[in-house]
Amino acid sequence: MPPDDLLERVVNLCKRRGFVFPSAEIYGGFRSTYDYGPLGVLALRNVKDAWWRSMVQLRDEVVGIDAAILTSPKVLEASGHLTNFTDPLVDCRNCKERWRADDVAEACPNCGSTDLTQPRPFNTMFKTHAGPVEDEGAEVYLRPETAQGMFLDFASVLQTTRKRPPFGIAQIGKSFRNEITPGNFVFRTREFEQMEMEYFVPPAEANTWFEYWCAERMAWYQSLGIPEDRLRLREHDKEELSHYSARTADVELAFPWGWGELEGSGNRTDYDLKAHSAASGERLEYFEPSTGERYVPYVIEPAAGATRAMMAFLLAAYDEDEVGGEHRTVLRLNRRISPYAVTVLPLSKKETLTPVARKVLALCQPHFMCDYDETQSIGRRYRRQDEIGTPYCVTVDFATLDDMAVTIRERDSTDQVRVPIDGLVEELRARLPLT
Repeated sequence: MPPDDLLERVVNLCKRRGFVFPSAEIYGGFRSTYDYGPLGVLALRNVKDAWWRSMVQLRDEVVGIDAAILTSPKVLEASGHLTNFTDPLVDCRNCKERWRADDVAEACPNCGSTDLTQPRPFNTMFKTHAGPVEDEGAEVYLRPETAQGMFLDFASVLQTTRKRPPFGIAQIGKSFRNEITPGNFVFRTREFEQMEMEYFVPPAEANTWFEYWCAERMAWYQSLGIPEDRLRLREHDKEELSHYSARTADVELAFPWGWGELEGSGNRTDYDLKAHSAASGERLEYFEPSTGERYVPYVIEPAAGATRAMMAFLLAAYDEDEVGGEHRTVLRLNRRISPYAVTVLPLSKKETLTPVARKVLALCQPHFMCDYDETQSIGRRYRRQDEIGTPYCVTVDFATLDDMAVTIRERDSTDQVRVPIDGLVEELRARLPLT
């Protein structure tokens, strides 16, 4: 289908089925803010869990933290964000709209005018006040990235975990950027969730680990269902690099509007630790007891957006086909990402089936995220589950009352198999692996 149609259809599905709602919609909406509905919150949690599993749970050299969102100006002054965290801003003299200069080629998207102001820097951080008095001494910021908390806690993590380079600190959490031109659904918003890891390495090994993490992060998206030909790794030119970066490469996806960043991996060198050490007076370095050497580690940072990743998985999974001559919409989501793993469906609402179906649901719920649906025909309910990406439906029918077995239906192939109830959980576990 045409790319524009794909985006429109996914956006409509998200609203209709409860993945993503416009925030404050009863008041006319609040631009570039979204609420994640009953299905969206499950899918987003699964994306974050999949990231945490691969980055922390399955590795013995990476630990996690959860740092504060409110950030002291001292931190952001030392890190360079107060002076360097800017986007180029231009105004259209004709329609008075404002745009990021790198988003406007020759003509303003609103009116077609080419009469634009010269680009000027615009700091994209949100400022607020702490305490009852709104004066300069009470200024704080909403963090623009989760990274700084990991640098500030470097010495504490080093002391409490006894890790030695290479080792990583990971966290998932909200970040805030006052984007000039948010858009493309949840691709660019002012409030979003990041999944970041700071990997501390000996300086001489930085390039090796940079290449390693670029490859690892590309493979992660493929393992969760995004086709290889819809991904690419693009390294930044020197003029694109952030003030702290020696090398940066983005995992990019072929979005409906063109190639766009899914996540970036950067070699931040020793910039952050040295900057915070100088500003705070605290030593932020590693002591190698075997050699007596002290050094400030370099940092490799894979940084992804959880909300943007979820959008990418939805776009990659969306499909339309025919089953039995009938059109259907199906989200072919990886089983680790789909909101529900299993849905229990009684063939009808008759009193003889409902108690058994509820017992089957109770059997599955401790092991899987489950849905239960007994309204409309079984065919319509299958289509509904296909559209929200549920990989398996378990149907309780009248034969169940005799043979104590149920039917498992697979989403993508629509194949069905009969399974005894007492072996159902084991069968579903085999079909729903963690890795």
